[in-house]
Amino acid sequence: MSEMKKVQAVIIGGGSAGLSAAVTLKRCGIEDVLVLEKDEEPGGILEQCIHNGFGLQTFKEQLSGPAYAERYIRMAEEENVKILLNTTVTKLTADRVIEYRNAEEGIVQVQADAVILAVGCYERPRGGINITGSRPAGIYTAGQAQRYLNIDGYMAGKRVFILGSGDIGLIMARRMTLEGAKVIGVAELMPYSNGLPRNMKQCLEDFGIPLYLSHTVTEVFGKDRLERIEMAAVDANRNPIPGSEQYFDVDTLLLSVGLIPENSLADAAGIRMDPATKGPIVDDRYMTSAEGIFACGNGLHVHDLVDYVSLQAARAAEGAADYLKNGRCGGELRSIVNGDQVSYCVPARFSPDAPVEKLTVYFRVRTPLESGTLTVRAGDKIIRQVKKRKLLPSVMEEAVLLGKDLAGLTEDITVEITEVQQ
Repeated sequence: MSEMKKVQAVIIGGGSAGLSAAVTLKRCGIEDVLVLEKDEEPGGILEQCIHNGFGLQTFKEQLSGPAYAERYIRMAEEENVKILLNTTVTKLTADRVIEYRNAEEGIVQVQADAVILAVGCYERPRGGINITGSRPAGIYTAGQAQRYLNIDGYMAGKRVFILGSGDIGLIMARRMTLEGAKVIGVAELMPYSNGLPRNMKQCLEDFGIPLYLSHTVTEVFGKDRLERIEMAAVDANRNPIPGSEQYFDVDTLLLSVGLIPENSLADAAGIRMDPATKGPIVDDRYMTSAEGIFACGNGLHVHDLVDYVSLQAARAAEGAADYLKNGRCGGELRSIVNGDQVSYCVPARFSPDAPVEKLTVYFRVRTPLESGTLTVRAGDKIIRQVKKRKLLPSVMEEAVLLGKDLAGLTEDITVEITEVQQ
């Protein structure tokens, strides 16, 4: 192993978050920036998302996933960002030592002044859910099937059932229908959809694909290839109801049952994690519990839109740039607490001694609500209160707070939703 390199800022991951963070760092005056990407090209999962719908927030136009990625790749090239491809990070320590390996350099150690984790997420596999039966061919995650079709040109099957109403599953229901497959239906364990409303409309309703809420796949049948599935309704505790079984003859089952932030590196480095998001706990500058290590993108928490991934990555990069120039802010951090009907908040901590000019807190509700009142308070003091309509767990919400309202607070703040009866 060669002598340890020193780099000002290292970004782990070259997808939409990593590219946005790299471009922002450069524009903030940080010249020594290195991006480490495991795949053979930057862009991440966007390269296989050939449908439109990306970029409405960022570029004010509809782009495909590859076109959106290309915009950021070009910006990174214009800023002379150094990107190492086919490079796997094998270790990260709390004091910002990174070990990576590739074919050209072998095993390399880098000491970074700042690290940004832009590691993305992965799909929950079949082993993470309770389906009995054999292990025939024809069972894929929705993302696997998407890659086979959009990158490799291979149709996963002809008669398809989808478990889970996550956005990738909904998009693949439409995509496979357009390619000539018959999508028999979509089963969702919860009593509400976990996909964006626009995907429910454009991917299921427009094609007459049935959605079975409060249902799950309980068993699969088939020796070499999947031949049949059993679906059952579930009760309030999400347990299958005896006697509710239905059977469908299919050759393919796609699993769209959740995305999980990829945080093996952060875990090994001892970074504090949020059990709700499965990502690191970060402050208002997106710094984790390890000084100088920041987190953003789907490795921080799973987003519904790539535009928000890019936006939050830029904010993490601004925080990293501020840290590189001025060091860590002094003073005690206060917590942002999940109140009624709120499942998580990002960031989860803030500095009342040196608050940012404006702090956007991203959160998700626990259950669908037709109407609710968002309240942000510190003890009995109300910092912000606003009415909101059509609150869905699948849609990320935000509360915009002014830095002057956070300055000098000696208590934690709570974000809560109160249902408003119609």
